[in-house]
Amino acid sequence: MTHRTGPSGHSEEPERYGYDDLRHLMSRMTGDEKHDTAATSTLDVLWVLYDRVLRVGPESADAPDRDRFLLSKGHGPMAYYAVLAAKGFIPYEWLAGFGTYDSPLGHHPDRTLVPGVEIGSGSLGHGLGLGVGSALGLRAQGLDEPAVWVLVGDAEMDEGSNHEAVQYAGAVGLDRLHVVAVDNASATYGWPGGLASRFAAEGWSAVTVDGRDHAALYEAFTAPHRGRPHAVVARVEPK
Repeated sequence: MTHRTGPSGHSEEPERYGYDDLRHLMSRMTGDEKHDTAATSTLDVLWVLYDRVLRVGPESADAPDRDRFLLSKGHGPMAYYAVLAAKGFIPYEWLAGFGTYDSPLGHHPDRTLVPGVEIGSGSLGHGLGLGVGSALGLRAQGLDEPAVWVLVGDAEMDEGSNHEAVQYAGAVGLDRLHVVAVDNASATYGWPGGLASRFAAEGWSAVTVDGRDHAALYEAFTAPHRGRPHAVVARVEPK
């Protein structure tokens, strides 16, 4: 990581960070209730999305035609905050206050406090339904370009509300809706044929990839899926 130096010789705001800096950024967040495994399992998915796929940045975080990213798996936001800091949505200095009383960076992200955050989340089973509503709202406004991305965990797919959302989105062909399901084998029962088969059965385009392989993730994220919502199951071994 690099820093600019001002006329007085003091270090100013850091330059944007890269993937190799994310571990350092996450190390700034200390304390209890970090949900480390939930965070680290999403790190590569989040980076590829924000670095190469999502059409949104600090300057366009409120633009009507931006892509929307919804972190349904909000109980492990450390990697999310690290990526937001790396991309300039939030200041580096905020990270050290993670989880403290007066910090905007809570154990669950709050859309009213953290720039770039689309939803308050953490209670499992809500993000995918909100993603369906967001995609429907954009369609109703005639906004065909913005994509909606929802990140869920495999254990979160135990929630019935998610399956109702999957069924509905497939039935009405919400092709601007995308789901990334991070599968770190934490679901109670698992899925015969893999989690992607659940989406495919409801008419989604669905693919399973290595959730640490950036090239494979990018290819899966950008795969064509005309007329159908798209699901990417990212399988990871927790670090």
